[in-house]
Amino acid sequence: MKKLIEKIDRSMNWRGLPKIAGYVIEQAVALQQIPAPTFDEAHRTAYMKAQFKALGLKQIEIDAMNNVYGLLPGQERGTKGMMISAHTDTVFSAETNLTTRTENGLIFGPGLGDNSIGVTGMLGLIAFLDEEQITPACDLWFVATTREEGLGDLGGMKTAYDRLKTHIRAVINLEGLAFGHIYHAGIAVRRLHITAHASGGHSWLHFGRASAIHGIIQLGAHITALKPPETPRTTYNIGMIDGGQTINSIATSASLWLDLRSESRQALETIEGQIHDQIKAVTSDDLSFTVQIVGDRPAGQIPTDHPLVKTAVAALEQIGTRASLETGSTDGNIPLADGCPTVTIGITRGGNAHRLDEYIETAPVAAGLHQLILLTLAAAQLETFS
Repeated sequence: MKKLIEKIDRSMNWRGLPKIAGYVIEQAVALQQIPAPTFDEAHRTAYMKAQFKALGLKQIEIDAMNNVYGLLPGQERGTKGMMISAHTDTVFSAETNLTTRTENGLIFGPGLGDNSIGVTGMLGLIAFLDEEQITPACDLWFVATTREEGLGDLGGMKTAYDRLKTHIRAVINLEGLAFGHIYHAGIAVRRLHITAHASGGHSWLHFGRASAIHGIIQLGAHITALKPPETPRTTYNIGMIDGGQTINSIATSASLWLDLRSESRQALETIEGQIHDQIKAVTSDDLSFTVQIVGDRPAGQIPTDHPLVKTAVAALEQIGTRASLETGSTDGNIPLADGCPTVTIGITRGGNAHRLDEYIETAPVAAGLHQLILLTLAAAQLETFS
């Protein structure tokens, strides 16, 4: 893999890369200015469709999930190609102030790193190949996906992968802030909406009756006392709590939203079983609970010595960056769970993802594109990923 990467690197004219990097940053800011909360990505989808068209991609189409597709035909049309993907949605509401500011080589803006710069990294790759008149060895399917964040449950990628899986042999997924990291394994994720139900009443007149809020708080305390295993790494998080009617009413309904994650599906099932045990422990004649599954991300992985991983490592090493091999939860979970070789890589570095003061570093963008171009062209030439 290393020799192939070196050969490609020597054959390239990289003089125009800084200009392409500037274009990617400008596009990222433009995309970031378009609100795109999960399930409401249509405006960004339309923007990306226009960019795909301007860059000359073929078979551009938007599906029912608001994924947008574009094809860059390769030299070998009879062979399976590759998917290059990045999600367009953000964790921020449509009312969020998306104003950006630049300071000392950093650009601040909600959703800029996760994942506007990842999405526009695809545009940079396409623009570079077009400018250098490079036709990849195989077809490249570019997909701007939706519903990656929160309760989206990777819905966009599920649909996109199902549509393209017979046409591709590998996936390169982009997360904006992951430069230097290579995600080769997708962790299992289970998300539960647990609701407590009680008869309720007046806080003074009916004191002593079961309260749905008291019940959900008690359950939450039991959950936070659980000790998940460190190996395989397993975590839980109560992300939201809601319920009740007024301060002086005994609540009839309250709920919590629980995120469970593990490197092992078996360990995930074990802690989920413990959650159900805790629910039984606090259930009574006048306090009941219902559990709704609101997210189920499958696990999957390829080994660290897989040709695609080794190629991704070699691409980073070629530009002087040491690779960090990671596990996580991304759109890459879906193809990995189906046995399709997949890596998730980044375009730049930054911080404060999912916060209003999220930021990206502008300096690494050229290097991020450099590694993406090398990885894409090398992977397209690999005859097998077995």
